[in-house]
Amino acid sequence: MPDPSPPPPLSGTYRSMSRSHVGRVRKVNEDRVLDRPDRALWAIADGMGGHRGGDIAAELAIAALRGLADDPAEITPASIRGALEQANAAIFERGAAAGGVIGSTVVALHIAGGDAWIFWAGDSRAYRGEDGAWQQVTRDHSLVQQLVDQGLIDSAQAAHHPQANVITRALGVNTAVQIEALCRTTMPGDLFLLCSDGLSRSLDSSIPAGFGGAGEALADEILAGALDRDGSDNISFVLVTGGESRARRRA
Repeated sequence: MPDPSPPPPLSGTYRSMSRSHVGRVRKVNEDRVLDRPDRALWAIADGMGGHRGGDIAAELAIAALRGLADDPAEITPASIRGALEQANAAIFERGAAAGGVIGSTVVALHIAGGDAWIFWAGDSRAYRGEDGAWQQVTRDHSLVQQLVDQGLIDSAQAAHHPQANVITRALGVNTAVQIEALCRTTMPGDLFLLCSDGLSRSLDSSIPAGFGGAGEALADEILAGALDRDGSDNISFVLVTGGESRARRRA
């Protein structure tokens, strides 16, 4: 019989905390969170599809990644991409069975060998805390981002554009999905933030990009601030800090 014990922690030390809130307007939370510091794997999925099952789409996305975390095998960039492609197929089939389209944006972070791998589709984002401020690491797959890239609007106009919620990539919308990925070298004490757009639309300089000993208090502060500034959508995020020994590096 297989060993039922959980996978052993990685050599690095990671701290993370997560929050997921329905917001002040919605009745259903279509966000889902994966918070697995023991496997250095974290993710946010933001479902879409309303009564057809946006919450189900997000759960299928997270379930595929949770399967990696629960498996004692090494997590690799290829296995993460494979899990997301598996989730895409499962969500597409579920939507077809429901007679419509459901989907989910996703952003995932895995830290190993001194590298931070980030995978995403849609407008769920990853940020990195640098010099006390949040620097966006991912680039949205959205209509307004395309308009910004074309020079038709600026970032301030994008935030208030009437089609700001139109995304151009998501899991489950088509039989295949393009998953974008990037790799950043990590440093001890790095701080990452993964979030759904319910937080990113209200993330500003008033939210501290420091972790320190604040822990749960910082997560509560971020959530309370987002609810005060907007709260019209579900709000979900994961804060991750820590670092690995520099001895293990990607070949």
